[in-house]
Amino acid sequence: MSLAELGCRICIFGPSSSGKSTLATAIGRSHGLPVVHLDQLHHQPGTDWQPRPLEEFSALHDKAIDGASWVMEGNYSQYVPRRLNRATGVILLDVSGTTSLLRYLRRSWFERDRHGALEGGRDSVKWLMIRHILVATPPSRKRYAAMFEQISLPKVKLASARDVRDFYRSDKLQRSKP
Repeated sequence: MSLAELGCRICIFGPSSSGKSTLATAIGRSHGLPVVHLDQLHHQPGTDWQPRPLEEFSALHDKAIDGASWVMEGNYSQYVPRRLNRATGVILLDVSGTTSLLRYLRRSWFERDRHGALEGGRDSVKWLMIRHILVATPPSRKRYAAMFEQISLPKVKLASARDVRDFYRSDKLQRSKP
C-alpha cells in the first residue's frame, strides 16, 4: 500500500523508540501534513517529561484530531478509538526491542534536536525507560498487532528495520531535516 492511499489523517502506532516521530515528521514534510507528536501534548514543555493534567492532555488531543489533516504519532491507548474515528489510514511500526533500545540510547546520548523532542527538555538515559522498552514492550507489541488486525482503514505494517527503510525509499521520504 502506498502512502497516498493512507489519506490525509494518518495515525502512527508502535513501541517506544521505534521511529514514530521521525516517520511522522518525514511524512508531514513530504505531503504537507501537520505533524502531531502526542508525547509533546501529553508532557509539559521545559520539564523532564512531566505529564500534563489528564484533562488538559485530553483537550489538546481532541483539538488535534479535529483538524482537517494531520499525521499523528504516539499511542496513549485510551485515546486510540477517538483517533481511529477520524483517521484515514494507519501505520504500525513493529521493529524489534533491540532496535528500539538502540534508538533510545542513540537519541538520548547523541541527538539534541530530534523529531518529537519535548520543547525545552533534554533526553537522558533513564533506567525506567530501559525497563519499559525491555519489559513492557513485548506485551504492547502483541496488543498493537491485535488492534492492527481489527482496523478496517487502509493500513501498513512495518515489521522490521528493513521494512521501514523500504517504506522511506518507496515514498521518497527523508529522515533528516532539509
